[in-house]
Amino acid sequence: MAVNDLPVILTERLELRPPVPDDFAVTGRIIAHPETARFLGTRPGQSDQFLRFMRGAGSWLLYGYGPFTLRLRSSGEVIGNCGLFHSWRDLGADFDDVPEAGWILAHDQVGRGLAGEAMGAALDWFDRAHGPRRVTCLIEAGNVASLALAARLGFAAVRDAPLVGGDIIHLLDRGRP
Repeated sequence: MAVNDLPVILTERLELRPPVPDDFAVTGRIIAHPETARFLGTRPGQSDQFLRFMRGAGSWLLYGYGPFTLRLRSSGEVIGNCGLFHSWRDLGADFDDVPEAGWILAHDQVGRGLAGEAMGAALDWFDRAHGPRRVTCLIEAGNVASLALAARLGFAAVRDAPLVGGDIIHLLDRGRP
């Protein structure tokens, strides 16, 4: 997939598009907000946020999928990101080197069904573009809303594991062979 062939998805309320360099500052502010950051594990600073951003952008180039930047269609405001990306987190052979789903919304956008709308569209696109296959996600313990969304999206619990830094996360997958 060439860089100019990357998908843009429109839903009723959202535009999902691959990230551009200007998204780094906006999504960095979203991630830095305490209400959002509380479920994102240890985030020591801007360099970690940059690595997260680049991991997503690199996933598009190397694997043909990655996180989408979420924009409200009504205003054009960037409100987060979601999608699938390729990651390696040293969680074991059952979770490394496979597509991982993730979603992050600005704290003031939570509870409106936007994450479900976005992830439903992203997963539908992924299945069409890459064929139905196993997808993982990880959710920090205590993030009840994301666990509920994951269940609605077809993810099931596999096991718990510690992330680097000690935070316990729930490992889930969709379409486990």
